[in-house]
Amino acid sequence: MIDPYESALDAIPGAHPYPRTSRYHDAEIGVHRLADGTEVRYTKRRLLPPLSEAAGETAPHTVSSGERPDHLGQRYFGDPGQWWQIADANPVLDPQELTAEPGRTIDIPLPGGFHG
Repeated sequence: MIDPYESALDAIPGAHPYPRTSRYHDAEIGVHRLADGTEVRYTKRRLLPPLSEAAGETAPHTVSSGERPDHLGQRYFGDPGQWWQIADANPVLDPQELTAEPGRTIDIPLPGGFHG
């Protein structure tokens, strides 16, 4: 369940640097201070948990010809921008690798499952 106060904060510009649906929502924000004292904010590296922690929290999907990561995001999560959850569950650097080979079986995170 989404906290109603947190939802209210999403409507305030600058309250969250990334929306709740972004893969960077929970990423730590760092601050670098330049020689003149100016602070530069940046998003720290986002590391994935070991895949062994996600075992049993995915379902198989066989890739069809013409599918794309955003199609899978829409189909399984109702949002094409959520393709990154599928990429996180299948250790690929380029999300296009997920659907490049028709017939390949990939893992789809189940609701409440793998969240890198």
